[in-house]
Amino acid sequence: MLSRKRIQYVRSLEAKKYRKLHRAFVAEGNKLVADLMGAFECEWMLAKPSWMATRGDIPAGELCVDLGDEIRKVSFLATPQDVIAVFKCPSYDLGCADASSNLLLALDGVQDPGNLGTIVRLADWFGVEHIVCSADTADAFAPKAVQASMGALSRVRVHYTSLGSYLGEAFSRSIPLYGAFPGGEDLYGAGLSRSGILVMGNEGNGIRAEIEALIGHRLRIPSYPLGRTTSESLNVAVATAIVCAEFRRRFISDLPPGRTP
Repeated sequence: MLSRKRIQYVRSLEAKKYRKLHRAFVAEGNKLVADLMGAFECEWMLAKPSWMATRGDIPAGELCVDLGDEIRKVSFLATPQDVIAVFKCPSYDLGCADASSNLLLALDGVQDPGNLGTIVRLADWFGVEHIVCSADTADAFAPKAVQASMGALSRVRVHYTSLGSYLGEAFSRSIPLYGAFPGGEDLYGAGLSRSGILVMGNEGNGIRAEIEALIGHRLRIPSYPLGRTTSESLNVAVATAIVCAEFRRRFISDLPPGRTP
């Protein structure tokens, strides 16, 4: 039987201030929890016996068996699955995010956690190992973002910093800075490099002016056919996927063995 204190603790982790206070986040779902177990320290887990039987040894600080319908009391999902877990939030060194030899993503004020989680997932698909976010970007460890990432958080490191300062330093080191803009150069005709930083902006306002001033390569995703009246813009996650796909298409030999764009 789950205690009221345990229920309150797990439910509190829906809020950023409590995730920050406890340095912990929630993940739920059979595959998602299994994917994260190898990457993050598991503080507490509640699981059905059927799920536990498929896992062997489970490295959880506290492991509870759900013999009834206890998961529903702490789940953030409309249809709870067989396992929910609380993991410790990681601490990453931003110095490991080397844009001089790798492609990195930078997110400027992306607000929707679902968009952020999807961007983490596609970064994993395209071999982008680091995402650098402005302080006002959504929390990658919010339940909705964790769910949308589909386990990619175990392979992609998400950093939060003063994005203007970070990109300013990259600019001073002549790191190529790319950004998506409505009036930019056609993505498919633009010169791209194997490494650098791709900046994607806020869902409604795009990239803020002080960061735009640092970006030397303005890219535009062309609509089809040219000149046709279309939607005003693309979803930020969709746009990120299209631009990353073109970077990787140009330099397909850089992808890890067995991966295709």
